[in-house]
Amino acid sequence: MKRIFLFLFLISSTVLLSQTVLTSYSIDLKNKLGQSEVMVGENTATHDIFVFAASADSLSILKYNSALFLRDKFVTNRQYTENRSLMGYSFSEDGNPTLYWFSKEEKSLILIKYYLENKTSRALKFQAPLDDNYLLTNYQKDNNFYLLMQSKTKQALTAFVFKNGMAEERFLDFSSFKFIDRKTQPKTFNQILNENPIEKMDSGEYNPLYKVSAKSKLYTLPNRLILTLDQSFRKTQLFDINLENQEIKEKTFMKPVGEKNPKSSNSYYHENKLYQINVNADELLFDIKDYESGESIKSFTATKKDTIRFANSPLLMQVEDREPKLLKNTAKFLKVMSSLDAGISVYKNQKNLFITLGGSGSDLKSISMNGFNFNDPFGDFPSNSYYNIETNYSVFFESIWTKKLELTQETHEPFAADKVYYFLDSHKEAALSNTLKLNNYTILSYYDVVGKQIVLRKFIDGFN
Repeated sequence: MKRIFLFLFLISSTVLLSQTVLTSYSIDLKNKLGQSEVMVGENTATHDIFVFAASADSLSILKYNSALFLRDKFVTNRQYTENRSLMGYSFSEDGNPTLYWFSKEEKSLILIKYYLENKTSRALKFQAPLDDNYLLTNYQKDNNFYLLMQSKTKQALTAFVFKNGMAEERFLDFSSFKFIDRKTQPKTFNQILNENPIEKMDSGEYNPLYKVSAKSKLYTLPNRLILTLDQSFRKTQLFDINLENQEIKEKTFMKPVGEKNPKSSNSYYHENKLYQINVNADELLFDIKDYESGESIKSFTATKKDTIRFANSPLLMQVEDREPKLLKNTAKFLKVMSSLDAGISVYKNQKNLFITLGGSGSDLKSISMNGFNFNDPFGDFPSNSYYNIETNYSVFFESIWTKKLELTQETHEPFAADKVYYFLDSHKEAALSNTLKLNNYTILSYYDVVGKQIVLRKFIDGFN
């Protein structure tokens, strides 16, 4: 399900959604978009911006400085990487990039370091241990590239850290910890993750409701991982993982308790605070706890007869990507939310802290085709046919705080991510899109199939 766009409900003029073209580069991908990829990345040490554009038979590396002036480029062939997808990148201490080309069939990575100063490259092969592990996710952090895997037989995760052309393995053993499921029955670590797959949160970005409603969430920090498990209504089980020494520390945060048993609950970690919600048809409980002490910093309760006093937006319900509809009162909102997977998202920009609370889920219905007249002379629709139709829907509202966790009366302004989605939705010529979040703005890179060029556009939070 695509992310929710509250601002499209609140405004009608797209003039306010302006963005800036930073640069463009002419390139012809020869109408082979299915075999092409575009990725944009930042060398966090030098703040150079790189664009990697792979066609069916060539790779173009474009190096820009922080002001987005083209400083260097390297065009080469796809030797060693045919039929492989571009998984990610890293940067060595000399400033040159290494790209990671993955083959699911061969269960391997080809690592190629590209030397822009003399236009040469060096390739290495990494055989991923996918016979014994599931690949959970990959990401970039502090110029390094990371692979995270879950063991099929051991109660463990394995992280591979790629830096300066070397792969360092980190075995993360969870066998000594105890786990229970929603019904308080004992389970193994792998059983919990198999029932509640890990969803990686995008660091420093707005994570939409359908992602944050996951019961197992992974947060990536420098040399550190935070894993939260929320399959239990009673507590959030959190693991602080040190990727340097492989030490795992467990912390438990009890969830707020109401007068009746909760129907849905979740949490969100953000900058040394844990945000927790518990909800049933009668009340919504919202708690903010200090990560170090576990003590509650802010606590709110809203019953079905109340107005939610920390809501800065209307209470809304959205079906698929249709326009959100107003819910008349808190009782209707809680009734729907308690039947969904609850979620909470926290996002900070230069101005405020934005908290989205709600629920996300789907409804699968069997539709009988009996009696429908399809004017079908070939008889492809028998009278007893049934078709399953899945409908995604959500309810939500937004709360806007100061960075010191003080309530505000401000109204929602669009995020850069909102504008990026709206731009892509209304510009079908933009293909192979990729985004890069910087401190003050977001770069959207894409291939313009009409102009045959790679374009980089700048998007910022708020109205322009």
